[in-house]
Amino acid sequence: MQDRARCRFIPRARRCVSPGSRALRRACRRPYNPHPTEANLEAFLVSTGIVALAEIGDKTQLLALVLAARYRRPVPVILGILAATLANHALAAWLGAGVAAALGPQALRWILGLSFLAMAAWTLIPDKLKKEKPQSARLGAFAATLVAFFLVEMGDKTQIATAALAARYASIAAVVAGTTLGMMLADVPAVYFGERILRRVPAKTMRRVAAAGFALLGALALIGTG
Repeated sequence: MQDRARCRFIPRARRCVSPGSRALRRACRRPYNPHPTEANLEAFLVSTGIVALAEIGDKTQLLALVLAARYRRPVPVILGILAATLANHALAAWLGAGVAAALGPQALRWILGLSFLAMAAWTLIPDKLKKEKPQSARLGAFAATLVAFFLVEMGDKTQIATAALAARYASIAAVVAGTTLGMMLADVPAVYFGERILRRVPAKTMRRVAAAGFALLGALALIGTG
């Protein structure tokens, strides 16, 4: 009786481990690879939020205030900011993606992690706008904004952040769209409302939040998450 019971028990135990359950266990052990749409949405949202916060009190936002007060024509100034940001950030993202493709995953992980941590420290330092060169005053509102904004954005923290984000994520388009939207969210109110908007927005708090975001990205890159 015991032998018959043991024989009946063994096939039932074997039937409990189905091919589907084995496949499920193998799938659970694989790393999670998000759908391209999810990855692009994450790149867009992260880029928008972190650049919008980093732009508060940045020298390019101060430049937007100066140009808006000088020309009193908000639409051409805003269009100039948009065109300059698209061109500048597209170049930065292209360079960032190129660096990511040239480096191995381990080297890229350390470079991105340390870069984001450095960006966190840099974001805490308030920016000051240098005196504008007089030749830009001879240009129209759109052309002056386009030239001045493109040049001031070169080497700025938001441009470097764009390059790092493009190296972090796979989609240049999503990163450029996000960083450009972040710049516009910070700069358009400054153009229309001037210094009144800056007095109402706690720039020091915004810098701290942006620094925390950069630090989080740096930590995630260093531990290899995401």
